[in-house]
Parts: sequence; C-alpha cells; structure tokens
Amino acid sequence: MSRAIITATIHDAEHFTEEQRNEIIKSYPAWERKARVSGVPALGSGVIFPVSEETITCERRELPAHWPRIGAMDFGWTHAFAAVELAWDRDADCVYVVKTYRIKEATPVQHAAALRAWGEKLRWMWPRDGNRETLEGAGIALSAQYAAQGLNMWHEFSHYVEGNGQKSVSVEAGLMDMLDRMQTGRFKVFREHHDWFDEFRLYHRRDGKVFKENDDLMAATRYGVMMLRHAQTARAYKDFRRPLVYPKQGYF
Repeated sequence: MSRAIITATIHDAEHFTEEQRNEIIKSYPAWERKARVSGVPALGSGVIFPVSEETITCERRELPAHWPRIGAMDFGWTHAFAAVELAWDRDADCVYVVKTYRIKEATPVQHAAALRAWGEKLRWMWPRDGNRETLEGAGIALSAQYAAQGLNMWHEFSHYVEGNGQKSVSVEAGLMDMLDRMQTGRFKVFREHHDWFDEFRLYHRRDGKVFKENDDLMAATRYGVMMLRHAQTARAYKDFRRPLVYPKQGYF
C-alpha cells in the first residue's frame, strides 16, 4: 500500500485573516507551535536545523544589482534533481534563497531548459558526483552534460578550502555553516518557496546520520553556501569557461 506524508500550515487556511492567524499562533505553547502551525512531525533531537521557520522567512523583494549571485544543483532522477539561486548581501554577510527548482525523472536537457532562464552567465556549482559518467550520457560526466546544454558550470565540484589548502566536501561543515547563518540572522528564504520549506521542516537525522530522502533542495543550498566565494554580480561575469572534462567533445 502506498503511503505519503502531507503537511499543511496555518497559512494555507485562507479563511483566517492574518491577525487571526497571529492570535492563534500565540495561543500555542512554544514546544507545540511548530507542529501545530506548520504541520511538522516531532522529530526530537534529530532535527538538523533547530531554528524557528519565521526567523529565516522573508517576503520577496527586489535585491540590489551589486549583490553577487550563484546557482547550485543536486543531481537526481527518482531522487529529485534540485537547484537553487542564492543572492549574497556581502555587507551583512547574509544569504538569500531567491529561486528554487525541483523535479523527478527529467533529463539534463529538461533541467537546463528551465534553468537557463535564470541567466545564461549564472555560475553553477555542483556536487562531487558530477564527475561521474552515466549510461544515458554516453559515458560523459554529468557536469559536462549540463555544460553542453548551455549552463555555466563551474570547473570543479563544490568544496571548502582548508587552511592547508586541501579540499573538503564535509557535509557537516556545510550544515553547520548554514545553521550558524540561520541562528545569527544571516540566512533568509523568500516565503513563496514552499518546496524549500517542505524539505526544511522534515530535514532530520536518523541514527546520527542525515536522512537522505526529500533533502534535494537542502543539498543544493549547501553546495551553494560552500562556494559563495565564487558568486558574481552580473557586471562582473566573465566568460571564464574552461575545459571541464572531455575537451575533445567541443562542449566549451
């Protein structure tokens, strides 16, 4: 028998006015508020981001052109493909999730067709498995398949650079980076991105490990945060494309 979890928030109850919603929310005990308001199951100590959803939510608005932006993606097929665009207020060191995209069982051609509309020179960051070849791609690495479709793929996978110059792809380091930003008011998400918040509410650990289901936008966001140092403003974009893999194929 098929099963699914369907959640609804108090904001989906359109018969309440905003004032009525606020009064109802205030009436709930603090420890029950998230479950009652957002329909989030109690996940106990397994919650990865133990912060109030309201503290990271903001309304959509026009952002300054001088704020750098960056795109990041998490590959998938039955496990959804997901992508985000981040904007970075460097003065306040605050990251904004401004666009999201998530879809199952679609090809790089379909993904790229949707994502090119975000800007042909937007730099795209990707995970280490982007170096992996696929049968569908006739032995061509995933990252190169997206580059062939016109996305401005960065020339190496997402990583931090440690003090000794070594590359680190630590999941925990990325999660702690995001959590620190959330707890200090330096991470915001436009309220309209319900798919992002759906994952955020259920993002948890099981037996101490990150539960790898319905975490695709969370992963894409983490890859983008890891590579913020490569974010660029529209004015600063340069055609930096260099051979990623398989240069003989003429993708660059």
